[in-house]
Amino acid sequence: MDNAYQWITFYEKFADRLLEYSNKRSELFDLVKKIASEQPLMKYLHFEREDWWGPRNYQIDPFSVMGVMNRGIKDENRTILAEVFAKVFDIKADVPTEFSGIPVLNNINSFFAGVDEIWDLFVHALKFAETNIPTLEFKKAFENAIAVSGNGLTYITMGLYWTRPNVFMPLDANSRSFISNHYGIAAPNVQCGGDEYIDFLNSLKIELNKQSPNISFPEVSYNAWLEREAHNQPQNSIMKTSSQDISQNIPMSDNRISEKNIILYGPPGTGKTYSSILYAVAIIEEKPLSEVKAENYEEVFRRYMKYKDDGLIAFTTFHQSYSYEEFIEGIRPVVSSEDKSETGQEIEYEVHDGVFKAFCDNAGAPIENGTDLNLGISKNPSVWKVSLEGTGDNPTRIECLENNHIRIGWDEYGEKISDSTDYSKYGGRTVLNAFYNKMQIGDIVFSCYSSKTIDAIGVITGEPEWHDEYPNYKRLRKVKWLVKGINEDIVEINAGKTMTLSTVYKMSVSVSDALQMLRKVKPTLFSKNLKIPNRVFIIDEINRGNISKIFGELITLIEPCKRINASEQLRSILPYSGKKFGVPDNVYIIGTMNTADRSIAMLDTALRRRFCFVEMLPEPVLLKDVYVEGIDIAAMLETINKRISILLDREHTIGHSYLLPLKNRPTIENLAKIFRNNIIPLLQEYFYDDYEKIQLVLGDNQKTDDSTRFIIQKTDAYKLFGNADINFSEYYEINNEAFNRIDAYEYFK
Repeated sequence: MDNAYQWITFYEKFADRLLEYSNKRSELFDLVKKIASEQPLMKYLHFEREDWWGPRNYQIDPFSVMGVMNRGIKDENRTILAEVFAKVFDIKADVPTEFSGIPVLNNINSFFAGVDEIWDLFVHALKFAETNIPTLEFKKAFENAIAVSGNGLTYITMGLYWTRPNVFMPLDANSRSFISNHYGIAAPNVQCGGDEYIDFLNSLKIELNKQSPNISFPEVSYNAWLEREAHNQPQNSIMKTSSQDISQNIPMSDNRISEKNIILYGPPGTGKTYSSILYAVAIIEEKPLSEVKAENYEEVFRRYMKYKDDGLIAFTTFHQSYSYEEFIEGIRPVVSSEDKSETGQEIEYEVHDGVFKAFCDNAGAPIENGTDLNLGISKNPSVWKVSLEGTGDNPTRIECLENNHIRIGWDEYGEKISDSTDYSKYGGRTVLNAFYNKMQIGDIVFSCYSSKTIDAIGVITGEPEWHDEYPNYKRLRKVKWLVKGINEDIVEINAGKTMTLSTVYKMSVSVSDALQMLRKVKPTLFSKNLKIPNRVFIIDEINRGNISKIFGELITLIEPCKRINASEQLRSILPYSGKKFGVPDNVYIIGTMNTADRSIAMLDTALRRRFCFVEMLPEPVLLKDVYVEGIDIAAMLETINKRISILLDREHTIGHSYLLPLKNRPTIENLAKIFRNNIIPLLQEYFYDDYEKIQLVLGDNQKTDDSTRFIIQKTDAYKLFGNADINFSEYYEINNEAFNRIDAYEYFK
């Protein structure tokens, strides 16, 4: 093991040499740049890119320099890089050939952010390591470095660990899980402060001295990696995925997810919804799934919720009553406006977008990847038509386009519009309601030039205003005109409809179509700093809905080759709106399916052809080292599932998630609660109250007396009914007392 950790001395001396450049940062930059020009393994630093290094003032931080050796590359290459640094920086230590216990950076993101913040932390960290005094300066620098976008707790603690491996503990996903499981210490969360990290280090040292007096932080990190590797080994069990059982399987490799339509399927409790979150984040961030899985789940879930709030992820659940009208589009009743209700027509019907169509219509909206351009479009914008005085050229149109706003009339009502306003004389209730109440900042507006064409596209940037300086058309809203002086026919993208005389109303144009038109008429508007992100639509319990009824023509449109901008792009005319609709190429669909509800063999064949299937199996290995008064929980789950597979089938096994609470509270009371409230009801459902088979699954048939049996066979019917001339059958009862007896669980070995 000494040779395995020979890197420690080298890394510490390397950090010492880098410290000498804390006041000579330009010299360090030039030196590393020169090394990179001669070393192909460092080409990823791209010193030729001014847009990378200019904002950094041509400086490089010490963590990024040490990170050159700590990426996902072969140990042979890491040794080559260590030899280069040893020569250039005159490091008096053996060059390491093994790197056990070093967590590595993601090759796609091998930089640290915030040069000044990292240098400040680096200087104070080495001082803390020397004096063993955690100063306020160190704690503050720690918090500042984490707060810089692109760093985070995992990366910063990894960088500290490289500099002094025996002082700082990395908080990568492997180490966090290992420390929690083996030493009972919860690692700090992503918003960790300096005090919390110091407290964590002290608590870990105390616990290590109690359980393993001579173990070091590098050994803990290495053991965490070994355990992760053991967990990732394929299981030789009856539950192993078979190629005959799935259409396709996505390998858990470093490849990014490319499949557009995925279904995660498996028995209850195998983490399908949990995994859908990991898949969604990996797709949005264009990262390998394995990288996201290695992160702290709380941090991944935080990003998932943010993406959901931003409209990049949507979620729905299918059920027996779910319909095409809810998913794609349908007609719904709305209460008529007061002026129409006076005529006796109190209810109207309008075409309403379903959740998936609305999601797809917004899928083309870009996000900012830089700071030099901001279109100002909101998360879920509407597209509005506005007439500026009328069609054709006129003074109001010219003034509005020159001064970045729109203006409408109905000046007769004065500045204030309220519920008490009498519209009977001049009309305009619907238009003014749209202008004041429905049109929102961030919405897109088309300037109507003729019944078929528009001459400008803009984004609403201001609330309604009254401007008395104009002789007419005094109601105004500020607009950022993205393009002016065009002549574009919008009939096709407006569901085949020309524009009406109404001054302001919401159009049948999707955001994606509006942006596609913008890209066509002004390509320079979409610089490299604007990115059209991937979007993920999650369908939970996808097999519980009537697929043919819900998807309709969409079953063809979701095929990858039929997506918008794909090789065989296809749009269908929707039955209610008459609008042409297609599924954008950047929309991914993830479904989850519980095989205990409905076998995959019974799933709609059209759906099966268009989705790839990933089987989610029970993973007893996740319960490794979990014991309840001597009972091996992982072995118990594996035994239960083998029995179910033989007596019933593999689609009705029991997932590991039911037993995961035992990792934090491995008590007989907790185990009894899980059996009583989760496992027994599942078995009753699986075997249709065939208690003889349930007894076989629970091992009750091997027990010598009823005191430890979970299911008791009763034969006292004659005592209940006396001498009635009936051939009474035996019946069964659940023995609640057995759940709290540890010897009742002995037969799961």
